Amino acid sequence: MNASGQAGELRPVRIPAGRVTLDGDLGVPERAQGIVLFAHGSGSSRFSPRNRFVAQELRKAGLATLLLDLLTPEEETIDLRTAHLRFDIEFLAERLIAATEWVVQHPDTRGLPIGYFGASTGAAAALVAAARRPDVVRAVVSRGGRPDLAGAALPYVQAPTLLIVGGADVPVIALNREAMRQLRADKELIIIPGAGHLFEEPGALEEVARAATGWFQRYLGEARRAAAA
Repeated sequence: MNASGQAGELRPVRIPAGRVTLDGDLGVPERAQGIVLFAHGSGSSRFSPRNRFVAQELRKAGLATLLLDLLTPEEETIDLRTAHLRFDIEFLAERLIAATEWVVQHPDTRGLPIGYFGASTGAAAALVAAARRPDVVRAVVSRGGRPDLAGAALPYVQAPTLLIVGGADVPVIALNREAMRQLRADKELIIIPGAGHLFEEPGALEEVARAATGWFQRYLGEARRAAAA
């Protein structure tokens, strides 16, 4: 049994990232087929109830999860006043890459294929990080994301990418369609009818979780099988 327990219960971890240390919650079920790192969106944290719900569903499906704060508490305090760091995509991507390096080396997660789940501006950070680490990032899912903010990194993303947008989130739909045109990796856009930006409507978040689970099982599972062959 790994240190996270048979059911993949969450436990707090501390992740070095340059001169700071980030807080995270790690859950690793038995015989995990991969691990998904969560990059939270504007003004959010690892305690986001929406992302924690999706992470729970992923663990039920046999995937490890790492929910982490890309900002320190001190940086969060500054960002609440300025809203600057949450839009610094390069900065957030570097933090996500640092967490990825930690996952690659950690005894509980070493060797697991890696995926990213990004929400809002966190989706752009996930795509930039995926473009920089094509050797380890095997799949990306964006929920209500701003992939357009990944800018020039989009054509360099090699990881299969799933973009999920609410049908009522009209401006973000347009931004995701534009990002789709720039992505060259395997890609898909799912629009959930009637859902808003936060997927608060009945059943909407469940649809997000189902789509994300299927995507990660497919591509992280493929990577796992290829590594075992």
